[in-house]
Amino acid sequence: MDGLPRNQWTICAGTGGRFEPEYPWQIEVFFKILKSGCKVEELQLEHVDRIETALAFYQIIAWRVLYLTMLGRECPELPCNLVFEDDEWQAVYIVSTKQPPPETPPSIDEIIRMVASFGGFLNRKGDGFPGPQTIWIGLQRCRDFVLGIEAQKAIEGRRR
Repeated sequence: MDGLPRNQWTICAGTGGRFEPEYPWQIEVFFKILKSGCKVEELQLEHVDRIETALAFYQIIAWRVLYLTMLGRECPELPCNLVFEDDEWQAVYIVSTKQPPPETPPSIDEIIRMVASFGGFLNRKGDGFPGPQTIWIGLQRCRDFVLGIEAQKAIEGRRR
């Protein structure tokens, strides 16, 4: 990346456009997500090309979980539709609040806390921001919510 010193990346405008390596443990968290969340060590693939494909796919998932964790901590006020598809955040909102989603997307902080609550995050006053484990577990459940809402809409469409 031109103009940026080594070990600095752009993460969001809320931090002045620079990400200082104040979290040197990020790579460790990334591999923990890859190993524990994605369970790549349990893959029983025999061919190298299949292993490489699976690892590439799981690395994207691990990156997203780490990105959501870090972005939620660094830029909690940003709108959630920057990192969640509309059907994702709306399904999370509906299941979490039992109300229709608002017209304007909620903040990343609000939606990530809702997602993490499906993964076991209690969101008590002193709990701080959710960690990657509750986020990855919550994201797995969120996809199920999206599928359920899509199925409900399809059924309602057939009745009309």
